[in-house]
Amino acid sequence: MLFRSLTAAQLLRAIDMGDELGNGTIRLTTRQSIQHHGVVKGDLKAFMQRVHDNQLTTLAACGDVERNIMCCPAPLHGDPVRDAMQAQLDALARHLAPRTRAYYEIWLTDPDTGEQQRVAGGPEVEPIYGPTYLPRKFKTAFALPEDNCTDIYANDLGFLVVHEGGTILGYNVLAGGGMGVTPSAAKTFPALAKRLGFVPPEDVCAIAEAIVKVQRDFGNRSDRKTARLKYTIHTMGLDAFRAKVEEYFGKPLAPCHPADVHGFDDHIGWHPHNPASGAGRFFYGLNIENGRIHDTGDFRLKTALRRILTDIRPGVRITAHQSLLFTDL
Repeated sequence: MLFRSLTAAQLLRAIDMGDELGNGTIRLTTRQSIQHHGVVKGDLKAFMQRVHDNQLTTLAACGDVERNIMCCPAPLHGDPVRDAMQAQLDALARHLAPRTRAYYEIWLTDPDTGEQQRVAGGPEVEPIYGPTYLPRKFKTAFALPEDNCTDIYANDLGFLVVHEGGTILGYNVLAGGGMGVTPSAAKTFPALAKRLGFVPPEDVCAIAEAIVKVQRDFGNRSDRKTARLKYTIHTMGLDAFRAKVEEYFGKPLAPCHPADVHGFDDHIGWHPHNPASGAGRFFYGLNIENGRIHDTGDFRLKTALRRILTDIRPGVRITAHQSLLFTDL
């Protein structure tokens, strides 16, 4: 399930779903999402209905499309740079989201007839993905130079905020990251993203679309083990890849700004929502080992979370390090 920001009630329902339809646990992922394990085929329809009733979604949680786009989840108030970064992410997520109606046709049931709903309209059109989608999954993240908690160099596409005096000047665009490797296949390798160029905020959606389309048209469709963007760049060469992106983008890319990653914050422990004043409400980061929420032996994490979510009812954020932030405390 996708969503990095949840209500206490939503996380409680997700834990309940793990107990009632899964293997009794849930897992927070490195993409700020929730995994359920052990859902048997006969319960899948009921499970998906529960996801929708909880006002969450699994759209683009898998498949050869843009996955959920990551951003720092720390709820730091009064920070115009973070607010603008989040707004930019939201706009890009909408722009790159799959348009398919099949998701709803498969999982929504007519409440009167019990039959699957059909969505009216002609042939589906995917303006970015086309009829064949991408050769492989595609992951994107935003980060700040002083706080790279989303690890943008490990993503297919990264946007590093360049800011001065509380204003975002633009973004350094990174492409071709990914840590996945198949030990038995020497042709696979991990790779850090390459610094591609700099764009102003108004060009973020256009440059992302250009890069996605280059991957769509030139990525390896004959071997899924070498189908990620890092292999496309390796095969084409960085200069040729940049030239093709500029062709799709419609203009040259400016050189990257000197700004680069120099800091990281896991946001664990107590933090004021407004660091400038240090007063008011706080948020608390709780480390969750491997993201797994369960009770085992004397370690009653799931029970403790139920008590916190029921009695305190905090806001909830999921971090890229599989931990939880409890907000508005």
